[in-house]
Amino acid sequence: MKCNKFSISCLAAVVAAAGVFTASCSNGQDAAGEQQAPALKVMTVAQGSSTLYQSYPATIKGKTDIEVRPQVSGNITAVHVEEGQHVSQGQTLFTIDQVPFQAAVDQAQAAVASAETAVANAKINADNQRALYERNIISQNAWQTADNSLRQAEASLAQCRANLTSALNSLSYTIVKAPSSGVVGTIPFRVGSLASPSMVTPLTTVSDNSQVYAYISLTQEDMLRMTDGGSRSLQAALDALPEVKLQLSDGSEYPYTGKVHTISGVVDNATGSASVRVLFNNPNGFLHSGYTGKVLLPVTVENAILIPQKATFETQDLRYVFTLDSENKTVATQITVQTLNDGKNFVVTSGLNAGDRIVIEGIGTSVRAGMAIEPVNADAE
Repeated sequence: MKCNKFSISCLAAVVAAAGVFTASCSNGQDAAGEQQAPALKVMTVAQGSSTLYQSYPATIKGKTDIEVRPQVSGNITAVHVEEGQHVSQGQTLFTIDQVPFQAAVDQAQAAVASAETAVANAKINADNQRALYERNIISQNAWQTADNSLRQAEASLAQCRANLTSALNSLSYTIVKAPSSGVVGTIPFRVGSLASPSMVTPLTTVSDNSQVYAYISLTQEDMLRMTDGGSRSLQAALDALPEVKLQLSDGSEYPYTGKVHTISGVVDNATGSASVRVLFNNPNGFLHSGYTGKVLLPVTVENAILIPQKATFETQDLRYVFTLDSENKTVATQITVQTLNDGKNFVVTSGLNAGDRIVIEGIGTSVRAGMAIEPVNADAE
């Protein structure tokens, strides 16, 4: 094979380039091998007194929710309010057709007038018969008959007056008034609708929502925990609770705190729970009957190790965290936690000690056992 100076120069250039490329790849591999450990947030476990807010689904109702129902039958001739309107006690809400009831009043008044005339005539007759009897002109029997007729006329008058009172009362029921001050609810019936006392759906509901009740249910386990296993009464435990919070359906927190007001004395056999009523002030009328949310009850745990739920993971029904060893390498550590939690934190009962460091970032995604990391102090958070 012939070899000239040009060929040798080219070969040398190729070899040199290959050497540079090889050196470059080698440097890249070394750089990859020496890549810095990822920086992840780490917290140092501490032991102390902690307060958790355990949430309970709540249904909100006005302090008074009064169903407005008609007391007489008839067609609605006027609706004087609108849904959501604030009304005062005694304010007119509906008018029911008054014509037949006014006619009944007129008829009763006429009957009273007639009965009064009959009484007057009977009294004149009885007085005359008495005078004749006292002069021995007629017998006692004749006078007694006249006196009995007077008594009968007076009884008829009393009955007519009672009928008039009843008719006037029925007429007054045609004006349906607000039983209390509050906010008008849904109005399913309008002008022309037939109203009657037997109707299933009320004309409307008036809710006094200057204060509201949030109704929650406590399980038997909740009640045993609050009473320290029965060492004190449940009412005493609830009375000792500080003011509670209300989380609205959108996750925001209601600006006013509440107080546990009452608890039912009977545990529902079907659900195994008791109903608790929590009172909240509602000065601006923001909360309405039918709203839902969560009541947050504070629970204080002494000598507790509290860790974020996001720092844990489960494998085969066992819960773990990643602790750090002296070389900042992750170690999968099994823990046990209390069932009590606030949806954000766990109370650790075993597996961790004060001073242990745990990873709280990247759990379930980027962190694995035996992985070296660069710890970032997250205790301030």
